[in-house]
Amino acid sequence: MTYVLGLTGSLGMGKTTTAAMFSDQGIPVWDADACVRALYAPGAPGAQAVATHYPAALHNGAVYRPALRAMIAADPSVLDHLNALIHPLTADARAAFLAAHVAAPIVVLDIPLLFETGADATCHGIAVVSTAPDTQRARLRARGQMTDPEIDLILSRQMPDADKRRRATWVIDTATMDGAQAQVADILRTIRSLPHA
Repeated sequence: MTYVLGLTGSLGMGKTTTAAMFSDQGIPVWDADACVRALYAPGAPGAQAVATHYPAALHNGAVYRPALRAMIAADPSVLDHLNALIHPLTADARAAFLAAHVAAPIVVLDIPLLFETGADATCHGIAVVSTAPDTQRARLRARGQMTDPEIDLILSRQMPDADKRRRATWVIDTATMDGAQAQVADILRTIRSLPHA
């Protein structure tokens, strides 16, 4: 039986870096963000869905994320509608990934909105990536892709970090790379020691 580990964390917590640590250990990782990027490519189902409702958000047939962010900033309900359009498509892709890896002892589902979308129900355990709020905001500002109001809006739509931590099987503190890598290794050792893993 494949052990399905859900990996989640709020924006700027270090989830992408942590997911790479699992991948480096040979664990198959499904990346929800990468899935959405593929869905937003020219001619892809996500781009077609967005074109139907938000044609101004397309550029050369692909979804142009800065335009989407501007629409969401002007009308936060756009985010809920986008989620309703895209989440069923990502759920299908996630199911295909799991079906393709039934022989793997462990797989990771890297999903920012794991709890918010109910995808945690498909997982045997949850690892929540977390760090201090000041560190989180400093990382987001360093990316230079979003304004403080845009950061605030996105964080306001995500489950608070404290709530995620309470629901976690494991919490991975990403204050340091070495510390996070050690925690990833510990989690994998624990899962591999389980009778059904």
